Amino acid sequence: MKIVVFTDTYLPKIDGVGISTEQFCRLLVEKGHEFIICAPEYGPDLDAAGIGPGMRGIRFPNRPLPSYPEVKVAGLSLRRIREAMSWKPDLVHIQTPGLMGQYGIAAARLYSVPVVGTYHTMVNEVGMYISPYRLLKLDRLVEKVKGTFSRELSTELRKAEKSPRKSLSNRIILRITNELYNRCEVVISPTELIANELRGAGVRRPLEVVSNGLDFTQFHGEELMPPDEGDPPRYLHVGRLSFEKNVDIVLWAFVRILRDQPRATLDVVGDGPALESLRAEAQRLGLTESVRFHGFVDRATLPGVYPRYHCFLTASTMETQGLVVLEALASGLPAVGVDAYALPELIRHGENGYLARPFDDEAIARWALDITSDAERYRSFSRRSLELAAGHDVHHSATLLESIYNRAAAGDFRPGRGQPGPNLPGEEPPEFPIF
Repeated sequence: MKIVVFTDTYLPKIDGVGISTEQFCRLLVEKGHEFIICAPEYGPDLDAAGIGPGMRGIRFPNRPLPSYPEVKVAGLSLRRIREAMSWKPDLVHIQTPGLMGQYGIAAARLYSVPVVGTYHTMVNEVGMYISPYRLLKLDRLVEKVKGTFSRELSTELRKAEKSPRKSLSNRIILRITNELYNRCEVVISPTELIANELRGAGVRRPLEVVSNGLDFTQFHGEELMPPDEGDPPRYLHVGRLSFEKNVDIVLWAFVRILRDQPRATLDVVGDGPALESLRAEAQRLGLTESVRFHGFVDRATLPGVYPRYHCFLTASTMETQGLVVLEALASGLPAVGVDAYALPELIRHGENGYLARPFDDEAIARWALDITSDAERYRSFSRRSLELAAGHDVHHSATLLESIYNRAAAGDFRPGRGQPGPNLPGEEPPEFPIF
């Protein structure tokens, strides 16, 4: 089968969407399929990343999003779209709801090709960067304000901008996104919890759950030992350091942890637009001796990084699955996260970690201390993390995805053979772009 993938983010940019897309394409190439990957340009020396046998890349010109330069806003290129679609693909797969996803939907309809969509990212991640909070530079103002006021104001502003019901920008994006995915034959969700969210948000197309998966030839952990007097607790956060990940909440929680565990350390691995403000916040909080920022770390080294620590911490409220959380569990780490979106599917409260309310640094600290202060509980949580991670083998996920491709290409999800939907015979194809 020949598949054209449209995605707004791809390697060499390191994030869950790019990693998952490349991983699935590579595994399905091994099963005899071929791919063209339409993605933003990153530079002549970088655009070969993620391209191998059976995979061809077509890169689109773009401009950076002002509030998040790492996000590329791809320009429309009819020449590149024609180049991809003249290959006469059997299927189009959109990985993101941005402009590249819009171009993919329009191309699929113009060329009468079935289209599959994966919902990797909930609307609030995009809405955050076009919210008045960012566009009016209120985030910069908050960074300049010191003390408790800064913390409280920052939290309240982010709560407001992350609520799809309260934020006008999020409501608009949610409507556009739902219209996009409702034009797909089938929508893929990485977790059942997110599938339920999408049903409630108005996605009417058939929904299939396929975990992004993990390659256990790389991540093969074992039960970890708890901290003790000779081995103080070592906490870890890994991921893209963007504002929606709420890593400052992890810093605030760590201040509380230090009151009970003064020899504890926290390592933050990753890069992104929030890095400098996080460094400044750590300095303001007096954490420079116990918190280390490692910046970008090559993904190939990560399987050796996780087992050096005792507990994984995250305060992100927008994970549709959470690749780094899955990696941590597969390495044997207990975890503390927040009760939002898909995290409860990986972090089972009282089994392999705990879930706090969003933005509740006091609860995150309390649960982290609970895990690392009880050796028997720690070992039990570590074993359970390994068990839960084992259900996310990427090879199994690739087999599920291949089955969905075959069914979509055969028309099994179309009206009359699946759920009612908007892809009706004789419907006029959209203009570029479709909104």
